[in-house]
Formats: sequence, structure tokens, C-alpha cells
Amino acid sequence: MANAVENLEKLERRLTITIPVTDITTEVEKRLKERARTAKAPGFRPGKVPMKMVAQMYGAQIQNEVINHKVGAAFSKAVQDNGLQIAGAPRFEEKTGDDVAQDEVAFYAIFEVYPEVKIGDLGTIELEKAVAGVTDAEVDRTIDILRKRQAHFHVKGEDSEHGKGNGSVVAEDGDRVTIDFTGRIDGVEFEGGKAENFPFVLGEKQMLPEFEDAIRGMKTGETKVFPLTFPENYHGKDVAGKTSEFTVEVKKIEWAHLPEVNEEFAKALGVKDGSVEKLREDIKTNLQREVKNRLIAINKNRVMDALIKVSEFDIPQSLVKQEIGELTELTRRDLAVRNPSHKDVALPPELFTAQAEKRVRLGMILGELMKDNVLAVSADKLKERATEIASSYENPQMVIDYYLNEPGRRKELEAMLMEENAMDYVFGKAKVVEKEVPFDELMAQQM
Repeated sequence: MANAVENLEKLERRLTITIPVTDITTEVEKRLKERARTAKAPGFRPGKVPMKMVAQMYGAQIQNEVINHKVGAAFSKAVQDNGLQIAGAPRFEEKTGDDVAQDEVAFYAIFEVYPEVKIGDLGTIELEKAVAGVTDAEVDRTIDILRKRQAHFHVKGEDSEHGKGNGSVVAEDGDRVTIDFTGRIDGVEFEGGKAENFPFVLGEKQMLPEFEDAIRGMKTGETKVFPLTFPENYHGKDVAGKTSEFTVEVKKIEWAHLPEVNEEFAKALGVKDGSVEKLREDIKTNLQREVKNRLIAINKNRVMDALIKVSEFDIPQSLVKQEIGELTELTRRDLAVRNPSHKDVALPPELFTAQAEKRVRLGMILGELMKDNVLAVSADKLKERATEIASSYENPQMVIDYYLNEPGRRKELEAMLMEENAMDYVFGKAKVVEKEVPFDELMAQQM
């Protein structure tokens, strides 16, 4: 039997469940008799073990099973009778005290319920919508990057467009420079601060700006000593924020011979007929796809933040704890892949609390929007997006089948499209101002 539901704190509720002792003992005796039919014990044939011994061997286990079953059944009935929406798993505690009758056992069921999700007036939201396009200038820059990747390097001053004689040439942006260098802090060499015959392309931001500035203008065979202060956020924690002294010797300077943009170049990049125009079309299509994905990510985050801001409700902490557990496990797996020694690293729950709360809140908001069918994803839309994703692969049909026929991947794709539908829905109701995002700025953002 279950009593009335008590309100504890926010979404937490408590239910008292009482079960007559006779119901338990009757069920225990029934199950012991069933177990006795196959019970085995030394000196007895199977099924011939005395009931007293069967009770000694299995009584405690069966009693726990019976109590758990009856408490669970009573809780499920109470949930149904009271029309409760349970969030997470309930916690059961045995109730003791003078108010518990001798012929009964009592338990508390403590649990959380889902809140009433109220989404505010979306028409009051002011949103900035990021927009961007792809012009011929972006295509040209991409082609230049591809040319640099296929560059051939020649020693500067030897049969080159820069003249003859190493003494007449200096290191410039675009040159590949090979150097020996040694870095010291307070006169002591530090880990990672020394290398021989180290090549890098000047001006490509492979090295710190101050380091490249010091190399720029040097000649082959020249040595230079210069100070360099590492940024406070430098990835090498031992040297971050410290000032070092570098000794650098230029061993070789090479100029880059870039391939011509012609039929041979296009074929090398996978255009079978060697059409430069087709190459440019493919590059533009790929850039447009990347721009679209980045804009969706930016705008979706803005919409989700706006939805959270306009919707106020308590969230079940049991769901937050579950989300923290999932985020912790995902992070631990990622760390283990990067470095196996980190597989058992301690990850405090506080690291994931804010992210977990946001994900739970968004999930409930999207669930509320789903009730009005505004986020529904059609089969045609699923196929269209799977086809779009597959277009950049060698075997598109295999990728399409993977997303549409594998249940887990299909569910992920559907969830992604539902979020995009939510984005479009909110943009359709909010006060929206479009803002052009420069192409370079967009592509530089972390995804």
C-alpha cells in the first residue's frame, strides 16, 4: 500500500510504502517450495533437501527478492495512480519507528518528478543571426593554400628566380628555413628548447611571432642571439610567461616553387578530366558546406542560450548527476585515447556540472517544443542531410546507408536536425538582426 505523495524540496517527492508481513511470508514460503524442487545439498538427492535446510540456504536471498519486488510493484502502481512523471531512479529507504505497525514493513520511496516546462514569449527575444558567404576570393585563397602544400623547394640563390650567391639572399616570408637553435632561461637550457636542422616555412605561423621576426632577414650561415618572452597561455607550462634567450644559426634558406593552376594540378587534386573550372566549383561547394556547418553551430548556440534565458524552471538533480556521469566517462575515454596513463585520472564532478545542467535544461525545453510537433524531422529531410554529409566521401551510398540504416547513427542525425528545426523555429518568432561574419573570422573559430 502507498500513502499520499509528500512534497520535499523543489522537485523531490516522498512516498511511504507499507506491505503486510503476511504477504511477504506467504510469497517467501511459495518461492522456497519452488526452489526446494531443484535444491542440492551434500548427502541429499536433488529435490530431497529438507525445507529447513532450503530456508537456511536461500531464505535471506528470497526474502530480499520478494520485498524488492513488492516495494517496486507498489511504487509503480502509486506512480500510475497519481499520474507522476518520474525523473531518474527512485531511492528506497526502510522506515522505522513507533508509527510502523508490527505486522507491516514500511519503506520510503524518494524521487524527483519532471517540472512543468514553461517557455517564455519567443517574440520578445532579440537575436543576432550570423551570416556569411563564399566568394571567388575565398576560392582563390584556398587554391593558393593547395599550391603551397604541393610546393617544391630549391636552395635560394642557386639557379633560382632570386639570383645567385647565398650572400645576396635573405630569409623572407614563404621561404623554408632550416636552423639550429638553443633556448636558455637564466642560462640553463630547457626541455624542448633545442633542435638541429629544424625546418619551417617563414610566415606560416608555425613558430611564435617573435621567433619568426628574429629569423626574417637573416642569411645562410648567420648566427643571432635574441630574447623571447613566452606567452602566459603557452602550451609548455614550464616556460609560459618566462623570458628566454635563443641562439639561432641559419643552415639553409629555400624558396618555394608553386605549381601552376592547370590541368595537371587539377588532376593531382582528384578532378579526373583536369578541368580547372570543375576544381574551382568543387572547392566552392566544399567551402559553402563548411561555412553552412559553422553558421549552424554558431546560430544554434545563440538560440539555445536564448531559450534557456527565456525559460525558467527547476531541473531534476538526478538527471544532472546522470549527465555528469556520462560526460565524465566520455572525457575519461578521450583522455585514455590520447594518453593511456590518464585512463584512471580523477575527474571532479564540478568540472561538468554547468555543462550537465545546460544539457538537461535544453533537453527538457526541446521536449516541450516537440509536443507541438514543431521539431518533427521527416524521412525526406533525414535522407537529404545524410546525402549532403556523404557527398564528400568516396562511396556516398555506403555513408548514406550507414546514417539511415544504423539505429544509433540515425538517432544522432535526427537529434541534430531537431536542434536545427528548433533554431529555425525560434528565428522565425524572435526579433532577428543579421550580421555578416568575415570568412577568415568564421573559419578561425573553434568548432
